[in-house]
Amino acid sequence: MLPRSSSRPQLDLSGAAIHGTLEDRNPTILLPNQSDDISHLALDIGGSLIKLVYFSRHAELSTEDKRKISTKRRLGMFNGGRRSYPILGGRLHFVKFETGKLNECLDFISSKQLHRGVFCGKATGGGAYKYADLFKERLGVSLEKEDEMDCLVSGANFLLKAIRHEAFTHMDGHKEYVQIDQNDLFPFLLVNVGSGVSIIKVDGHGKFQRVSGTNVGGGTYWGLGRLMTKCKSFDELLELSQRGDNSTMDMLVGDIYGGLDYSKIGLSASTIASSFGKIISENKELSDYRPEDISLSLLRMISYNIGQISYLNALRYGLKRIFFGGFFIRGHAYTMDTISFAVNFWSKGEAQAMFLRHEGFLGALGAFMSYEKHGLDDLRVHHLVERFPMGAPYVGGKIHGPPLGDLNEKISWMEKFVQKGTQIIAPVPMGVPATTGMGGFERPTSKGDILRSDASAALNVGVLHLVPTLDVFPLLEDPKTYEPNTIDLDQDEFKYWFKILSDHLPDLVDKAVASEGGTDDAKRRGDAFAHAFSAHLARLMEEPAAYGKFGLANLLELREECLREFQFVDAYISIKQRENEASLAVLPDLLMELDSMNEIDDFDMFKKRMLTDRKDQPYKRALLFVDNSGADVVLGMLPLARELLRHGTEVVLVANSLPALNDVTANELPEIIAEASKHCGILRKAAEAGGLLVDAMAGIQDDLKDTPESVPLMVVENGCGSPCIDFRQVSSELAAAAKEADLLILEGMGRSLHTNLNARFKCDALK
Repeated sequence: MLPRSSSRPQLDLSGAAIHGTLEDRNPTILLPNQSDDISHLALDIGGSLIKLVYFSRHAELSTEDKRKISTKRRLGMFNGGRRSYPILGGRLHFVKFETGKLNECLDFISSKQLHRGVFCGKATGGGAYKYADLFKERLGVSLEKEDEMDCLVSGANFLLKAIRHEAFTHMDGHKEYVQIDQNDLFPFLLVNVGSGVSIIKVDGHGKFQRVSGTNVGGGTYWGLGRLMTKCKSFDELLELSQRGDNSTMDMLVGDIYGGLDYSKIGLSASTIASSFGKIISENKELSDYRPEDISLSLLRMISYNIGQISYLNALRYGLKRIFFGGFFIRGHAYTMDTISFAVNFWSKGEAQAMFLRHEGFLGALGAFMSYEKHGLDDLRVHHLVERFPMGAPYVGGKIHGPPLGDLNEKISWMEKFVQKGTQIIAPVPMGVPATTGMGGFERPTSKGDILRSDASAALNVGVLHLVPTLDVFPLLEDPKTYEPNTIDLDQDEFKYWFKILSDHLPDLVDKAVASEGGTDDAKRRGDAFAHAFSAHLARLMEEPAAYGKFGLANLLELREECLREFQFVDAYISIKQRENEASLAVLPDLLMELDSMNEIDDFDMFKKRMLTDRKDQPYKRALLFVDNSGADVVLGMLPLARELLRHGTEVVLVANSLPALNDVTANELPEIIAEASKHCGILRKAAEAGGLLVDAMAGIQDDLKDTPESVPLMVVENGCGSPCIDFRQVSSELAAAAKEADLLILEGMGRSLHTNLNARFKCDALK
């Protein structure tokens, strides 16, 4: 018997059973006596901050009913496993704490019981040695130390491979997200700016070398800043810099040349000639200088030098891409701008400084990946979905207290803020407004422009949902160039949608509360949802790029996710049921009227092919992406599906996996089709062939020998819970159904106008 590994959480295998079919090579194993949450945890314990990454898996298995099993068989989804071993779906969380408040970290791990069943946790950084005994004493967890450089590189490689818009540039206060070509990622320079600076040349996965570094880094800034300004924390020192004017201390080119540029060598009058150089000629004491100016001068001095040293190393190895990480960056706009200016200046625009949204978590994420069979290596970009719940514990570079826990804690926190008249800022509890940097402080850049305050410039890091059942839609003409959003949400566009969504919010809350019976609990959750979503909107108004590259599809999905976060499963359920019943009542008359028509609208070549004889090859399989409940699906899409079926085309109705507004879901469609089939033999036979009718299921044999002659009508989930659809992330069912499809019909403004208006496919498509 093999010894039990001490570095992995232990499972309770009593009562274990296989969930699935014999054809599935990698079926799910149900553990009825195991807790819903099984966690890996990993830490990066630095001199100033503790970064925690942990994985939680929740039991969110949908029921594999006979309809789904029949559909999967027909689509060939039980012909062998597609991965080397099954990846557990779940969530990857990112949390940070001040090292000086280590007890908060220990309390958090204990409260969430992340240490349960974990005898040995992964850790990197100097604190992994310094605090090992404390973790053992308080949590009973031994810290298994991982090499710091290995972790940094491993974490960076994973993020650049798996997160679609992880990297971005930052020049003159403007962010621009960069799509990294996976085939052209290596080599690159990774500059990790912590207390000191490590410069690493990365040639591939597991292939790297530390080529340089400097002892002048974040620790230098904090140490000198604390000595000269009496600041108590790194964040306080950064906040001071937002109000600083470095020209009172730094000698600028203009000071030497009478206020003029030195244009011959490309130096503007505002360029620093000598950091703190002005102090030489002034008869002043330290107390005569403003702490804000001291902080900014220090920040510029250190940031410029980091940028220059990094570029010189990139030049040495012929590299054009430099990625900067580490908690010195902290999403701080001025720091990023200064580093970018230095790289751009010295390289004459040939090299590019790029930053990472998860900049401070590289080490902790790399430590997490050192677990055996963690599953992340098998994940691809389409398997990861980032969500921004109000309980997300990290925003920008600030620490705002312990992360929020359960739903009641979230609601209570927001109610307290509302009672005190304090502005709620998504997605976590913030300090009082005076400390959030919301004032729009003007700070000079190297070119004399204005930057926004760093609270607005900071990037939010959410929770990464690992969804291994998502796939890329195989009928996209070019997945690499596909962009779902028809327009990007810039400031003006977002103002328009901010008004639309804000005006609609009271009505949405009323419907959500009514869907839960109008109870006091539902009203309380409705108020909390309204405050939470309003906070998200305010955050995005302040910084449209705060949550990454954000389009209209993301914004609308954020609203639905926020509803689900406050446990409103389907806000429009009663309205949908009422409209479905009314539409089904008039469906027989509509079908009779359609059958009595001699001709339909002239669709030219589409009509010719769709209505041709079967011997002349009509469409083999059509995917119909349905939209709203009621008349839209019952009186619109079902008659269209019926016409296609009549002429020998297989039809797959594609609907949302989760509710969104009044859109019909895949779980609701079979009941609607069953009712419609009572009035139409074509629909009934096709639904039987597709395994949709419950009363026909008993006659369908496992080997499908008695399949009816009719072409099938099937239903699949699209993998979404939004009015829009991103074809880079669809359900594996839909991906399988698409392989033999030669016609797509996209219905609805969300799926064919707000998104996918410009999308190109490998087959015919109607939008």
